[in-house]
Amino acid sequence: MGSRRRRHHHHHGPWLVPAVAPAAAAFAAAGLLLVVVAFHCFLSPPLGDGGKGGGGARVVRRLNPPFLLNKPAEVARSVIGAVDFTVPSGGSKRGEELWESKAAGNFFGCSNATKQFADARSVTKSDRYLMIATSGGLNQQRTGIIDAVVAARILNATLVIPKLDEESFWNDASDFAEIFDVDSFIYSLSNDVKVIRQLPDMNGKKLSPYKMRIPRKCTPKCYENRVLPALLKKHVVQLTKFDYRVSNRLETDLQKLRCRVNYHALQFTDPILRRGELLVQRMKEKSGRFIALHLRFEPDMLAFSGCYYGGGDIERRELSEIRKRWKTLHASNPDRERRHGKCPLTPEEVGLMLRALGFGKDVHLYVASGDVYGGEETLAPLKALFPNFHSKETLASKEELAPFLPYSSRMAALDFIVCDRSDVFVTNNNGNMARMLAGRRRYFGHRRTIRPNAKKLYSLFLNRTSMSWHTFASKVLTFQKGFMGDPNEIKPGRGEFHEHPMDCICAKAKGKIGQSRPHQIKRAGEAAENHSSDDLDWRDLDYGEHTPLGRDSSNESESDDIRVGGSDIPELEDMMSD
Repeated sequence: MGSRRRRHHHHHGPWLVPAVAPAAAAFAAAGLLLVVVAFHCFLSPPLGDGGKGGGGARVVRRLNPPFLLNKPAEVARSVIGAVDFTVPSGGSKRGEELWESKAAGNFFGCSNATKQFADARSVTKSDRYLMIATSGGLNQQRTGIIDAVVAARILNATLVIPKLDEESFWNDASDFAEIFDVDSFIYSLSNDVKVIRQLPDMNGKKLSPYKMRIPRKCTPKCYENRVLPALLKKHVVQLTKFDYRVSNRLETDLQKLRCRVNYHALQFTDPILRRGELLVQRMKEKSGRFIALHLRFEPDMLAFSGCYYGGGDIERRELSEIRKRWKTLHASNPDRERRHGKCPLTPEEVGLMLRALGFGKDVHLYVASGDVYGGEETLAPLKALFPNFHSKETLASKEELAPFLPYSSRMAALDFIVCDRSDVFVTNNNGNMARMLAGRRRYFGHRRTIRPNAKKLYSLFLNRTSMSWHTFASKVLTFQKGFMGDPNEIKPGRGEFHEHPMDCICAKAKGKIGQSRPHQIKRAGEAAENHSSDDLDWRDLDYGEHTPLGRDSSNESESDDIRVGGSDIPELEDMMSD
């Protein structure tokens, strides 16, 4: 039957050719294009042939993920007109709503102490001194400094200016006074906690601290039971690896103290501030307003995430080698990680998300990032979508950056300032810098802060070649609701405090300028001091924080601490969180 039908069609060929010719020509063009691409691939060396040096090193960094715009199959669909995925160059008509929330003006930061919070002079015990040794990069250390003030208040102790981490992956020898304004720190907190620059002598002798490490998320009761007895006996206690060692949930007065430390007492030194403000000024001169993007697409981040980006055996081998640094990581499962939204978006995906949200090609983009995996080839699609592409290296001369270049934390501080002062901040991960800036921007007026809804966007990027641009953009707008930095985005009982400082944000009373009412979310189980981290999902945790930490080291002796500190592989959060 089929053969007769084919002969019948052949017999009537002269009448059917005019109708089929256009489609046949289109298919022929698509076929020719595929042949050319296939021939090019045949001539190109395979990924597995790249060596460690010369041209092979460049191949190692080449990414060819399945979602690049130049896929032959996607081009073929465009030729035959089945899908129109033409990315528009212009922005949307959403106007000011795109750059700031309408409700942002209804809220303000409020972190003043209540009348019940006693003055430091009346509660500080003269024979108790607390020292801390921070861990990780700039923003991870910032969390440790904030919580050190809270811990000193809980223990009614005098706080010695914290010691910064000089030996971890970040390898920065800067001390506290080279990054933060010590005088401002001490003076701003004078009513809350007594802070001194260094330990005093006692009876003519130098005091030697008793070193110990406490569990993460330690509650006030935990400090009273574990640290206070040692403090009463030894008088000087140093808490090591001090990051996230205070509970996320605290009474309101202690949460407000956290905000006073974070948003008011901790100020960068004048040289850092001046250079950061210069970068902001130059961005403003280029464009009245701009977006800052914390891209975080470096090899260590991708290795830690366990994700795969289409680079073949070389990418798998290279990232697997980096991944060996963390012995407690489970075996990678790229598909699962991406489905669960744990993979950073590629630079191209970030660009497509921003364009779908309505930001046009003329928008100026400041990118805070280390060495991007794949280099310029990986960045090319993002630069094509947003050609007004800037970084501290393009805005400042080598001479202007020279005093900061040898110090990773000071370079990170410059990025922090520009991202903080941007009109829109976009984060591509949920690490410390992202969370610190998100909370800060909420506190100072709910300035627009965008975090990709990676879990929902995953399937959308995977299937985008089967839909039109209009459909794609509409879905992005839908998926990003609740991830745009608007007030009241967080669900009750969820969220990390530095990212969502709800105890420190007040709502203006309607019709009464200058008066306010607390804008606080009642947290489930807030009365209980001890809580399980099972209450949180992965977005509430820093990279690595959901990985088992091993034995409890809270009763660590001084010798134990030295042994651990001397041989430790960098802990997960030390590398990934900033």
